[in-house]
Amino acid sequence: MTDDDELLDLMRLNLVTGLGPRLQSLLLARFGSASAVLAASGPELLSIDQIGPKLSAAITKARSSPLAAAELQRCRDAGVSVLTRHGDDYPPMLSEIPDPPMVLYMRGAIEPADELAVALVGSRQCTPYGRRQAQRLAGGLARAGLTVVSGLARGIDSVCHRAALAAGGRTIAVCATGLAKIYPPEHAELAEDILDAGAVISESPLDREPTPGIFPQRNRIISGISLGVVIVEANRKSGALHTARHAMEQGREVFAVPGPIDSPASQGCHDLIRDGATLVRSIDDILEELGPLRQPVRTDDQTVIREPRELNLSDQEMAILNLVHREPRHIDEVVNEAAIETSRVLSTITVLEMKRLVTRMPGGYLVRR
Repeated sequence: MTDDDELLDLMRLNLVTGLGPRLQSLLLARFGSASAVLAASGPELLSIDQIGPKLSAAITKARSSPLAAAELQRCRDAGVSVLTRHGDDYPPMLSEIPDPPMVLYMRGAIEPADELAVALVGSRQCTPYGRRQAQRLAGGLARAGLTVVSGLARGIDSVCHRAALAAGGRTIAVCATGLAKIYPPEHAELAEDILDAGAVISESPLDREPTPGIFPQRNRIISGISLGVVIVEANRKSGALHTARHAMEQGREVFAVPGPIDSPASQGCHDLIRDGATLVRSIDDILEELGPLRQPVRTDDQTVIREPRELNLSDQEMAILNLVHREPRHIDEVVNEAAIETSRVLSTITVLEMKRLVTRMPGGYLVRR
């Protein structure tokens, strides 16, 4: 079987109405591959919890359906990539969440540096205060070198995407609808703008229209590709709180921006802070709280980031930090290799020690934490 054959079988399953992420994961876990799922007999399919006769028949019918081949050709004609869970270009952090998307449609590009991503989400009916905070935080994170993730929705989401682009940063939009049915439709131009500095992605087939259930389902992807989730502004009924819940379940950091104490628009954020979410006053609160990366991320030829808070360092601090390794290295080697005078190297090392990024070992050795 070729890679295209397996891709088509995955797309056939993804096109089956009523077969959501949870059932897709159960089927793949039981049968091992999409082709094996499609080859399964009716009784075998019915042995899976929540697979009834109607859904079993739909899966059986999908074996010979021409829809997947037509969908794949449309993707190729439109420049839409279709990523699969075990492909090299599938977002690594997303593959680790419960029930990751079986296939992911993508326009634009996701780069290795996009593992340094933080999601910012909030209410569609945002206040002027919420809009200001979204612009400030998204722009600040983008300037610091993080990718801003959001959901392309009205309100806070679109403000965050635009602020990241205006700051010259990268942003990823996670759509609930298919990429041929951008929702809301007035954000189609914003989606095009994002392609030059990020990606627009969706697990939905190209022509899937907006329906209520797909938006909470989409939110697990927003948190799944992010190191943490910031709820900028949300009342107690806001869908953004679904993203916070997914983040908690996935082991991601959860942050919330406080609002006026008497503002209903911020009650959801205040509840999160009361329940343990990190209160956000500035991007420093976010960078300090995010833990070590799953693996180092190279942002350019000279810079390797191991913790997001390293993005707060000056150019000189970052240059010296990158001369210190996880294996002990003598301070004289660092001084000799640095492009600045010895006194500045030594003072910078002291600053890095104070910031708990470097540890001084006996014998004059340094270790990067």
